[in-house]
Amino acid sequence: MLIPTSFPTSNGPAESKPLISEEGWVVQHLFFNIDHGYWAALLPEERQERRENFTRTIEAIRKHPGTQLLAFAMVSPKTELGFMLLTPDLHDSQRFEKQISLSLGPDALTPAYSYLSMTEWTEYSQSEDEFKTQIEKAENLAPGTEAFDKRVAEWKTHMTKYFNDRLYPNMPDWQVFCFYPMSKRRNVGANWYANDFAKRRELMGGHAKTGRKYAGKVRQLISGSTGLDSHEWGVTLFAHDMVQIKNIVYEMRFDEVTTQYGEFGDFYIGIQTPTNELLQRVMLA
Repeated sequence: MLIPTSFPTSNGPAESKPLISEEGWVVQHLFFNIDHGYWAALLPEERQERRENFTRTIEAIRKHPGTQLLAFAMVSPKTELGFMLLTPDLHDSQRFEKQISLSLGPDALTPAYSYLSMTEWTEYSQSEDEFKTQIEKAENLAPGTEAFDKRVAEWKTHMTKYFNDRLYPNMPDWQVFCFYPMSKRRNVGANWYANDFAKRRELMGGHAKTGRKYAGKVRQLISGSTGLDSHEWGVTLFAHDMVQIKNIVYEMRFDEVTTQYGEFGDFYIGIQTPTNELLQRVMLA
């Protein structure tokens, strides 16, 4: 029996109101392996019914307000099928994950790896007061002048967009996908959190400078997972060419913030694929 694409809502108190955070969206990275022997043993009409249910499930989730669901044919036998789910409500995130897991029936997909995080704003961003001091000194603009106020207004517009892109991103359709978790070290003599804010900000500024060299080549989303999963951040990268993923990760490893403090989990590489091609790519069509 197939799992329906929507579940009834409980009348109990735990489901009485949405679980929407005051800032940011819930992010789940979901990776599955496929029981190909089980799939091959199904009757042709059973396989077709399950493929149709899979497509309905994906389409229904994507139509839900504020929700994005990206699908990937994964590269290498480490895992076969991948998803990236972003949605505002924790209830919806939990429900959609279960629907995806069961979309091909109760025995076809086996979880291989998952990661839970949230979109977040970086604490190392420049403040308005800092920007005003910068243009007063570097551009010789006097506070209260028309030119000064114009530059501040431009900065506010830029920062509003940056803020929204970090917290409420519109994920790209670029084909090459990479995900990995990371943390900052707490070793004796190399404890990230023992540094003062100014030092941490300086190091992160150098890291960001390296990242900006890949504008137009790599799109990234850094989501926070402190208290939510095994590492402190989840890093999602998109590119048109896999070599750009390789290059940016390699180059960033020479930044001091990484050489001294970076800890990485496993890397997962996939190809973002339209729903009508996805099952064919993973040999289920």
